[in-house]
Amino acid sequence: MKTAREAFLYGWKRGIPIALGYIPVSFTFGFMAVSGGLPAWLVIFISLSNLTSAGQFAGTNLILGGAGFVEIMLTTFVINIRYMLMSLSISQKIEPGMSLAKRMIFAFGITDETFSVASMERGRLSFSYLMGLIAGPIAGWSLGTALGALISKALPESLAMAMGIALYAMFIAIIIPPMKKSKPVIMVVLLSVVITCLLFYIPVFSFISSGFRVIIATITAAAVGARLFPVEEKEEREDDRC
Repeated sequence: MKTAREAFLYGWKRGIPIALGYIPVSFTFGFMAVSGGLPAWLVIFISLSNLTSAGQFAGTNLILGGAGFVEIMLTTFVINIRYMLMSLSISQKIEPGMSLAKRMIFAFGITDETFSVASMERGRLSFSYLMGLIAGPIAGWSLGTALGALISKALPESLAMAMGIALYAMFIAIIIPPMKKSKPVIMVVLLSVVITCLLFYIPVFSFISSGFRVIIATITAAAVGARLFPVEEKEEREDDRC
């Protein structure tokens, strides 16, 4: 059994690679948000109070585009809803008797990467380990955002425009690996692209804003994918054994 200090340090070491990977992405976020017109202090506060890369990019773009509260809320909810499932999964591995306050604290730091690392751990997850695991990524994400926000005005315009490509590269990097392994994922991604294009180019749908196009495409493609490519019971049992 590890002491609380040992568990925290072990979690910290496990989270350092995640933190290092977050810095360039969050740098891009801070740079783009300040370049778009948001004050640096607000951009830094957004990252301090959120740890949702795709959700932050999407939500901030909607803010810069003048979207309404409902649109921003629904878009970020749809994008980040997967964290609810991750939290439910992690809750099955934590130490019994952990208070609600402690659950809420470490739930803030659950991301795709921290969830993956925590899920691979054997045995029960202590609060100290989880705090160590999320401390690095939170610091890395906030630090990268601060650096991007503070130096955004000092970089030349050509570099500023080039940095915008990083957002699309990030989304592509997230989508490509699952697409290589699963034909249903390919179909769902292509369907979402088709729906988005139809909503954008067909004049009758011109009244739909960009945020609601994302919501409609995401929900529709996911629903069709679940209907056409249901997970068989045998596959679920095999996944449980992994």
